[in-house]
Amino acid sequence: MAQFPSKTGPNSGVWTIEDVYNARISDNWPDALFNRGIFSAGLTPVKTNIMDYVTISSTGNATDFGDLDTDLFSCGSVSNSTRGVVGGGGDNANTGVNTMQYVAIATTGNATDFGDLNAGTRVNGPAGVSNSTRGIFAGAEGAVPAYTLSNVIDYITIDTTGNATDFGDLLSARYVMGGTCSTTRGVFAGGNNPATNVIQYITIASIGNATDFGDLNDPRSRIGSGVQSNGTRGLFSGGEVSGAGVNTIEYITIASTGNALDFGDLTAATASSVGATSSKTRALAAGHNSGPKNIIDYVEIATTGNATDFGDLTVGRLYVTGMSNVHGGL
Repeated sequence: MAQFPSKTGPNSGVWTIEDVYNARISDNWPDALFNRGIFSAGLTPVKTNIMDYVTISSTGNATDFGDLDTDLFSCGSVSNSTRGVVGGGGDNANTGVNTMQYVAIATTGNATDFGDLNAGTRVNGPAGVSNSTRGIFAGAEGAVPAYTLSNVIDYITIDTTGNATDFGDLLSARYVMGGTCSTTRGVFAGGNNPATNVIQYITIASIGNATDFGDLNDPRSRIGSGVQSNGTRGLFSGGEVSGAGVNTIEYITIASTGNALDFGDLTAATASSVGATSSKTRALAAGHNSGPKNIIDYVEIATTGNATDFGDLTVGRLYVTGMSNVHGGL
């Protein structure tokens, strides 16, 4: 049996299969690669290809991971336990891209081409949710003519490469929504244009149109991009209400339907366009639209309350997208 780094507790020493399983599901595996969050792209205020990573179970500043293949902001992202995929986003030509690119989360390095989204040639602001097999991108500032919104939902098989396939439609055309998920259900909330309080859901393993879930407390857009979920509870962090940034965090019970409830506040007074990610216990939000944009906050998902400072991004920015290999969809 392989000898792994020692762990605390009564079973320290040699790891059994049961030990490994229990450590993985509780985020106590000794290798930091198994609870890694990645924050990609953004405005610094210029568009950037930066990718940073953190160990979600700890606190501290982010470390450089590598680069996307072009400077982007307002991307979407999906991930499983091994691979993360970044899709869409606004580019330096201000025309947007429909490309997807992927990284191996446990390593560091630059992103590789994955394929193209379905939503047209301009796909700013898609929202992403995923389980261990399938990634879903929903909504966008869509196809020609510029600034036409899209209600398209696309899906990919994360462990392969290739172009996205049509999944169905949102209740209405939206972009910069928040997304969260369990292993079976994906949920999207808010978005432009105009801002809405609508929450809608899909069954990830099927195909079909979204169904109404309930409402946010206020019509909200530019909610954190990335999944904040422990598999039971999903969070939506930051955003804009009536055009002004807010630090609000709201939560839902993913397996049910109903309106969102207040969770607490992020540390910055206005926190639009943050990058969001999580483990099954902790949710992170990175980059804000005012104040020190390099902020990373965290909360414990199973509780309620205000966020705590985690550390800093390598470069301050907004319109970040987040992903991890241990979120609640896996």
